[in-house]
Amino acid sequence: MIQEIKGQLTPGKGNYSIVVSRFNEFITSKLLGGAIDCLQRHGASDEQIHVVWVPGACEITQAAKKLASSGKYAAVICLGAVIRGQTSHYDYVCQQVVRGIGQINYDYATPTVFGVLTCETFEQAVERAGTKMGNAGSDAARTAMEMANVIGQIE
Repeated sequence: MIQEIKGQLTPGKGNYSIVVSRFNEFITSKLLGGAIDCLQRHGASDEQIHVVWVPGACEITQAAKKLASSGKYAAVICLGAVIRGQTSHYDYVCQQVVRGIGQINYDYATPTVFGVLTCETFEQAVERAGTKMGNAGSDAARTAMEMANVIGQIE
């Protein structure tokens, strides 16, 4: 018989850490609100949710690595908003954050979820922070719960 492992949308008894960038806080605070709301709607208590604020998107990976390596969390959710400007800075920041979060997932068993918006315009970021396109923070929280559940079943 074929056996399947499927993640459930339940926080279980584990703790969830959310690393969120203060830069573009108008957007990131809405992502954070979406993530917390999603976790709570699926049964997470306030005590299971730990929020870590960092200055900008580049700093997300250092905090996330420390949290993932601690073994204290079922998953780490990374939230930020990088919006293209008139210089190439956007490209460098996006590359660093994507690579850093990916590396954390290679190095540690704790699921570390990419919930960083990389948008061409401020309007696109607003749309992904709770308006037309849903809330990317909520999406990241769902992914975190499902992956924590999958990893728990594999172990």
